[in-house]
Amino acid sequence: AVVSTQSTGKIHFAKDMAGTKSLEEVVKMIKPTALIGASATPSTFTKPIIEEMTRNNERPIIFALSNPTSKSECTADEAYTWSNNKAVFASGSPFPRYDKNGAVFEPGQGNNAYIFPAVALGVMCCGSIRIPDDLFLTAAEALSELVSEKDLAVGRVYPRLSDIKEISVHVSVAVIK
Repeated sequence: AVVSTQSTGKIHFAKDMAGTKSLEEVVKMIKPTALIGASATPSTFTKPIIEEMTRNNERPIIFALSNPTSKSECTADEAYTWSNNKAVFASGSPFPRYDKNGAVFEPGQGNNAYIFPAVALGVMCCGSIRIPDDLFLTAAEALSELVSEKDLAVGRVYPRLSDIKEISVHVSVAVIK
């Protein structure tokens, strides 16, 4: 594997392996716990890929984050169906409720609307002129505090986007502190 001296912080994650252009082959070789899609290429997370993720993980994490829905790497229905309802799914665009074979999921949106406006509000309220990187970790931790047991029970790993005003206030307060 070729690793630049500029990316030495990433050396821990480097793999010495044969090259491939196939995501399915990468999943088979590396056995990741999560797939995060940001390619805007629909149907990238295919049935064989999600099935392989499910063989390798009790609860495979499938984040199809591309917008709009037509560009999503897979649908919520596909992720849940192909993983035998084991996937932890989030998307960049809304997907309908999934209700099949006794399993009910309400896919959540992994959207930057949760973090960036709240960080900006907090920074403006406290008059800061710098935004250190670790402030985004603080914001993410504050957001995670709002994921309820009810959210988790229906498969949501983010709070409801419809509660964005209350979420932004909570995250902003954490940023200010």
